Amino acid sequence: MAQASSPKGTLEHVNITVRDPERLAQLFIDLFGWHIRWKGHSALGGDTIHVGTDDAYLAIYTNPDLNYADSNFKKGRPLNHVGIVVDDLDAVEAKVKAAGLDPWGHDDYEPGRRFYFYDFDGIEFEVVSYN
Repeated sequence: MAQASSPKGTLEHVNITVRDPERLAQLFIDLFGWHIRWKGHSALGGDTIHVGTDDAYLAIYTNPDLNYADSNFKKGRPLNHVGIVVDDLDAVEAKVKAAGLDPWGHDDYEPGRRFYFYDFDGIEFEVVSYN
């Protein structure tokens, strides 16, 4: 009896909540060469910007009615970090610093190199290169 093949999945987007989606979208345009795919009002209230590539994106959401001091927005609750692959790790790190953010956690490992940074709202991003 032939075994059924498992369906293949591809990550399309990650949805995060921040105070200033315009500022974060512009950072990702500058860092990664992404573009705004869509922006507008969310069905849940507030506003969203989809920024990324033609294949995948970050949905960056905000709502003035949210309490950003709420403990649900602390690192790891519920998101640990978002990883992004780049061709030139050093160039992206220079842009992260130029944006006033602090890269940390540098590591050379098999098969690549990486560093981390927190965005303006404390969301952790890992930037990795396999070159």
